[in-house]
Amino acid sequence: MDRTMTHGYDTLLQGHPLLRTQDLSEARDVVGRAFCDHRLELGRGERLDVVHDHVSGRHVSLNALGYGGEVEIDPGLLGEFYLLQIPLAGKACIRHRGEEVVACRDRATLLNPDRETRMTWGAGCRKLLLQVDRAHLEQVAEEMIGTPLPGPVRFDPAVDLTRPAGARLLRQVTGAAAAATRGELWAGRPGLSEIWTERELAEALLTLQPSNVSHMLWRQDLLPTAPQLRRAVEYIHDNLVEPIRVDDIATHAGLNLRSLQLGFRRAFGLSPKQYLRDVRLDMARYRLSRRQDRESVSDVAWSCGFSHLGRFSRDYRARFGECPSTAHGPS
Repeated sequence: MDRTMTHGYDTLLQGHPLLRTQDLSEARDVVGRAFCDHRLELGRGERLDVVHDHVSGRHVSLNALGYGGEVEIDPGLLGEFYLLQIPLAGKACIRHRGEEVVACRDRATLLNPDRETRMTWGAGCRKLLLQVDRAHLEQVAEEMIGTPLPGPVRFDPAVDLTRPAGARLLRQVTGAAAAATRGELWAGRPGLSEIWTERELAEALLTLQPSNVSHMLWRQDLLPTAPQLRRAVEYIHDNLVEPIRVDDIATHAGLNLRSLQLGFRRAFGLSPKQYLRDVRLDMARYRLSRRQDRESVSDVAWSCGFSHLGRFSRDYRARFGECPSTAHGPS
């Protein structure tokens, strides 16, 4: 069965149109401004029908892009960003770092900014593209490792989506795209959820796809001591309503990010972000259940650190099996 239809990937980023065109020059210009200047040529006898949907944050962008007919794309060096390309339909041939990768439903590609690329997207090829700023990814890598990088991060270009790491990466990226499609991410002024998501996407690339720094990341996989973990938990509880980030927690606990993640997974079966979310939800439920000095659902959500009321309601229902208004009771 086709993966696109099975998982609904064909609807990702719908409602966020950037371009609809059959004009080659317009396609080259608009797509080039979203990514980088490139050569774009339509195959002989092919018909161009570009559909490009797009959302962007501070350090990343998500794109659903298809050209309709077969096209040759030559961006040269990407320069300032990494680009994960996940085929949603069709196939493409990618030449990068001296390798040739046939991208399809089971194989994505990850392009490095300082290596030349040439691509052939077959007719009907459509991809979900994650663009991550080079400076952002390198900063996240340094914070995870706890030391300056010895040089540029370079990933293996072929991403096997059938293996556990590739499947996790696929879920992480499509999950972010689905949230953006629902209007839960990058729908307005960026908030804490967008900051966390952009960092998590960079971390996912670094931890799930082999690179020249993988050995440095695994070398830092030391579980935190009990006092370090206790400091992290205390910091979360002391700052529930503040816009804290995962690196704030790690810094306070005296840990690198990888060790913090491993410690929370081992102790609670959750990431630090999930732990913070659940504690905030518990506080919100307590406040909504009070029979005196009752507050509105929206006031409770904001004061418990949630910046998106729809996402708060969804997470509350998933955790407690009821809507916030049910816990709140009749006025």
